[in-house]
Amino acid sequence: MSKIQSLKVVTTLLLAWALTSMPLEANDTADFYAEDARLRQYVQQALDQHPALQVSLARYRAVLQKVPQVTALPDPMLSFTQFIRNVETRVGPQLNTFMLSQQFPWFGKLELKGQVVFKEAAAQYQVYRAQERELIVQVKRAFYDLSYVDRALKISREERSLLEHYESLAQIRYSTGQGLQQAVIKIQAEITQIINRLKILDQQRASLVARLNTLMDHPPQDSLPPVGQLTLPQIGLDLEELYKLGERSRPELKAAMARIEKSEQSVELAKKEYWPDVTLGAGLTNVGGRDDPSGLLMPPSGNGKNALNFSIGINIPIRREKYSAGVLEATEGLIANRRQYLNIRNEMEYSIRDQAIRIETLEEQVELFEQVLIPQAEEALRSTESAYETGQLGALDLLDSERVLWELRLINARYDADFLRALANLEWALGTRFPAP
Repeated sequence: MSKIQSLKVVTTLLLAWALTSMPLEANDTADFYAEDARLRQYVQQALDQHPALQVSLARYRAVLQKVPQVTALPDPMLSFTQFIRNVETRVGPQLNTFMLSQQFPWFGKLELKGQVVFKEAAAQYQVYRAQERELIVQVKRAFYDLSYVDRALKISREERSLLEHYESLAQIRYSTGQGLQQAVIKIQAEITQIINRLKILDQQRASLVARLNTLMDHPPQDSLPPVGQLTLPQIGLDLEELYKLGERSRPELKAAMARIEKSEQSVELAKKEYWPDVTLGAGLTNVGGRDDPSGLLMPPSGNGKNALNFSIGINIPIRREKYSAGVLEATEGLIANRRQYLNIRNEMEYSIRDQAIRIETLEEQVELFEQVLIPQAEEALRSTESAYETGQLGALDLLDSERVLWELRLINARYDADFLRALANLEWALGTRFPAP
């Protein structure tokens, strides 16, 4: 093995040791955007405790341990030969032979094997990173859905309280002959529907709480506090910049690139199989002294002196079709990995564009609801309440105005949650924190 080859092998081993020594759990966790302190806490607990993520980390470290295995020389061979019928020589019979041999792979083979496994480990590390991003977006989606359900519960309870107030007014007006019994029944029916919606929302909340607890590796029945109204960030979206950020940051792309580099090294390694490996050996032959009459009478020079030998050998790679098939296999793997990289990049760009358009649309809808529709509905309800108090409008008109406002508030809450979900999906598509701090 040449000095250059030895240096490359040592470098590969040092890199492997450095990666193995990295305290990933403590100091190398993914960064992410979280506008709420509890959300950041939930995500961090999931990253620290989720079993599937720990499985991926262990698999990465397991692959990394292959590097010193494949870059080491084969074990030396020690052999012993005992002559059943001794070979007679001038200085005495040969009794037995000890032989120590060591195989040396052709120049560059060990280095390439180490690089192939090292790139495999690098790809597995990016798979671990991708699972981190997937876990983050799962926690965020559940949290934002929970925020919507909690807001819907709050709005529905306020609606129920207001309807009960309207029911009392309608009862009074009906008892004094100023209103209709139909209005009372209609309001009571609306209250019943609200009660049913509250039950459905409670069930949805229990399911979302169980989902969040599972992601954090907590018992599903553990309680979680209500999520208040979340603040929507103001962001600017430049698709070209987002595409560049995704190409730099997306773990799946980095994993695909590592697999391409692994395949390139695999092609070179397959070509090396055409070259023979070299085996060097050294032996010691135990020679007994002559005990025949001539030898005893006149011992020859070097009588009974053990013999030393040195051997060199190579394997003969004559199965050319086998090695050609190996090169073709590695080449097809390289082609597949290059195509896979292009496919991942195309899917990434689609996801970025899709979520960017969705964010812009939802941002416009939220602004429309908060600045135009909801204020108009609130003003309409106040006007209807004033007209109801003076007897100009009936309870059914009041009920219609109140229902419009309630539906608009629910839709706005849903849009808020969908906006944050789309932002989380965009962060996942980019593979890094977005928006940046």
